[in-house]
Amino acid sequence: MSILAVVARSESFSALWPELAAAVGAQAVVAESAGELGPAGDAVAVVLSVAGVEEEAEPVLRELAAAGVPAPLVVGARADHRLAAALIRAGAADYFALPGDVQALRDEVGERARRREAQAAGGRLAAAERQAFDFTRIIGRSQQLRAALDRAARIIPHGRATVLVTGETGTGKELMAQAIHYNGPRAAAPFVDLNCNAIPANLIESELFGHEKGAFTDARTAKPGLFEAADGGTLFLDEIGDLPLTLQGKILRALEEKEVRRVGALRGRTVDVRVVAATHVDLAAAVARGEFREDLYYRLSVIPIHLPPLRARGDDVILLAEHFLRTLSSQYGLPVPAVTPELRRALLSHPWPGNVRELRNGLERAVLLGDGQIDPADLFHGSAPAALPRDTEGALPFPATLDEIERAAAFAMLERVDGNKSAAADALGISRSRLYRLLEGTDDPE
Repeated sequence: MSILAVVARSESFSALWPELAAAVGAQAVVAESAGELGPAGDAVAVVLSVAGVEEEAEPVLRELAAAGVPAPLVVGARADHRLAAALIRAGAADYFALPGDVQALRDEVGERARRREAQAAGGRLAAAERQAFDFTRIIGRSQQLRAALDRAARIIPHGRATVLVTGETGTGKELMAQAIHYNGPRAAAPFVDLNCNAIPANLIESELFGHEKGAFTDARTAKPGLFEAADGGTLFLDEIGDLPLTLQGKILRALEEKEVRRVGALRGRTVDVRVVAATHVDLAAAVARGEFREDLYYRLSVIPIHLPPLRARGDDVILLAEHFLRTLSSQYGLPVPAVTPELRRALLSHPWPGNVRELRNGLERAVLLGDGQIDPADLFHGSAPAALPRDTEGALPFPATLDEIERAAAFAMLERVDGNKSAAADALGISRSRLYRLLEGTDDPE
């Protein structure tokens, strides 16, 4: 059984310790000194009770620190902010003046117990999560995707590095963040996520940083924020480009100082959190428009990772489709449909504005509506598959020689991927050197 370790320099509140421990499924161990307490590194919390003898607190704090005891919660009887500040400077984790702060003390011990249990559960599940989000299970062979995964793999061992994942909606930014977390040194600690555009602006601050009791209307109890919930682990801030300017400075301070302050609190709390941010917004352009802080942009993009859109990943769409067809057929107890030449052409020609998410949802619909085979009309939600790429002058030339059609296709694909020759070559399934030859009209017929 876990313990609540108490160093009691007075008899005040002695009946509280067994009650406090029982509330979190622990046993109270009470001692008069650090020497009597014994090892306390695995305790739910360490409490130093100095009610009535507050002047003894600072020497005891030094004694506890010398013995390697984690920073304790100090309990006294004097409600004095100067005393509280002095004790925290001396090494206390927090100060509670009883009986007024008794509920706050219960909340703090309860939160520590929940965090400890979450870490223990995280340790038990970490191996399974690592397998679920292993990079080798991310499907695709295109050059752009492999470049993104190679960069991510290099920073996985560095648990403090801040990462910015960019890419269109549906490209798998959250999956990338989870893979970085569950393959790294923080895997046993929490992975906490927040979509910054899914919560009203007036509530995001409380959600991220927490609040104290009475900080605002309806704040009936203290509540830790997501930075505290992610302590030791990873905080994933999705769509950070939509974060209000008024909060961007507080995020920057939390990253720089490793400290957060709850709404209504007088002092901050230290946190150890890796932040992985993601956005589909061009943050550099947002900085130029004055919509995003430049200093926060540079702080977030220590390690930038860009996930390519599905239309730029060439035959990856076929690999993903085959994977989703196997998974969905197993899920619904249906035969696995074949990837016919007609389906292959439809998959390769569609621009996939919704990326991998659109592909999976379309295949799920087609599997359920089809009779053992996929109708492209079902795949594209009732609309016809997108036409083959067009060149700048209209349709691909036909009738025409094969050389003319191939050269027109190369120009059309290059236009589709905004001039990125590597992406165009991947999408066409040819080498970059052959793409150059097609564009220059020097490609010899094979």
